[in-house]
Order: sequence, then structure tokens, then C-alpha cells
Amino acid sequence: MLAEVEDGGPKARLRCAACHWTHWNNPTPVLAAIIEMADREGQVLLARNAAWQGRMFALITGFMEAGESPEEGIAREVLEETSLRIDARNLVGVYDFQRMNQIIIAYHVVARGEIKLSPELAEYRLFRPESLKCWRAGTGYALADWLTARGITPQWIELPPS
Repeated sequence: MLAEVEDGGPKARLRCAACHWTHWNNPTPVLAAIIEMADREGQVLLARNAAWQGRMFALITGFMEAGESPEEGIAREVLEETSLRIDARNLVGVYDFQRMNQIIIAYHVVARGEIKLSPELAEYRLFRPESLKCWRAGTGYALADWLTARGITPQWIELPPS
């Protein structure tokens, strides 16, 4: 690791001594969807990742791909992971998730259709917005902001330590 003076001032960066390639370690953009089901009385879809221990249900998320806009990416992620097509999307906000070195770009999307999960997801549940519980990390703050904008006071749960 070498200390270099860069545009942002002195920074410690991993740099190859032989070729001088720099590992910038910039945050990765992640897309998140609050999926409101238009054909199921406005219930919100949350899913459990197949790799997770326990019974935590969360927003649909995925990495942005090169060459796509965030709007294109969120439509692709929702379709890939749930088989749902979105009718509308609105930006909820952008959230810092430093624990994973990510920037979360969160959208509220209105979707309809038959839910068919990708193998990445183990199961889903539909929730009325007022019954949703928010978590104090990444996408949980997006969900809280979305609820607040609808006049619903967020309820919070504590996540187990990671």
C-alpha cells in the first residue's frame, strides 16, 4: 500500500509496484426494489435469499450491469428474480451501505403478474405496507423513507450482529 496525493488529497491505495495499477476500491452500485403489487391490493413483495440463514425477508436487490441505466437495471432485476414486469418506477433515494462497500439506488416499482422466483430466492411473502418492519441497514432505510412518504410511521426491528 502506498500513500499517494490524488484529487481528493492523500489516500492509502493498493498499488502494484511493478505495473503501478491502482485498486481504487470504489463502492459498487446496487439496485433495490420496493415492489408494490398492483393486482394484489398494493401489497409489497419481500423475499428471502436462498443463501441466508434464518427467516429474514428483504427487498429485491441486484448489481447494476455495464451499459444499463439504473432504471433499466431495476426492471431487469425485478424480471430476473420474480418474473414480474413493472408498470411504473420512482426513485426513493440513494443510500450508503459501507459495511458492504455499496451504494444502494432504491426504487418503488409497481408490478403485476405471476410471481416465479429465481433459484437465488428461497421464498417470498406479501405484506400490507402498514405491517412492514424496517431494519437499520442499507435497504431498510429506503423502505422507511418510502413508508414515511406515504404517511406510515416506520416500525423498526433489530438485526442480529453480523
